[in-house]
Amino acid sequence: MKARPSLSAAQGDIRPRMFIGRYSRGVSPPGERWTNSQKGFGGTLRSDMRAVETNLLVRLIARDDSKQVAAAEAFVERGAWVSHLALVEATWVLSAVYELDAAGIATALEMLLNHKTLTVQDSEVVSAALGHFLKHPSLGFSDCMQLEIARKAGHLPLGSFDRRLARLPDVERL
Repeated sequence: MKARPSLSAAQGDIRPRMFIGRYSRGVSPPGERWTNSQKGFGGTLRSDMRAVETNLLVRLIARDDSKQVAAAEAFVERGAWVSHLALVEATWVLSAVYELDAAGIATALEMLLNHKTLTVQDSEVVSAALGHFLKHPSLGFSDCMQLEIARKAGHLPLGSFDRRLARLPDVERL
């Protein structure tokens, strides 16, 4: 049976090997919102902006293949846009494949939001979803994103069968 990838040598210790080296501005202090001044509606208005997909994000975070990490860093060096979908899929991979817990996923998201050359789609939406996720780690990040995307679109309440999600404001349990 193939061993699962690991983000660090010590169980539960994810910070030393996690992403983002020279490009990160670090993790924001608790209670502060994560933003990037390059962001406009849904990201950026630059026509030369590139985009990244899930596997590239995972390589930047997990740093488990040196060739792919180098290629990913070179690709994002000039700036790159991260969609909601790529971000949510990356959190799923980090949880399901790398067995990262909620705290580790939150740290990875904070790093991506504070990355100097990455522009996260609707960073304020992602930041608000991350706030819910930090307060309620038993919720999936994707559920928190769905709520905040609905909020930004002005389509509330969010209907859900999920008992835990329905504890959040603007979620109606069906």
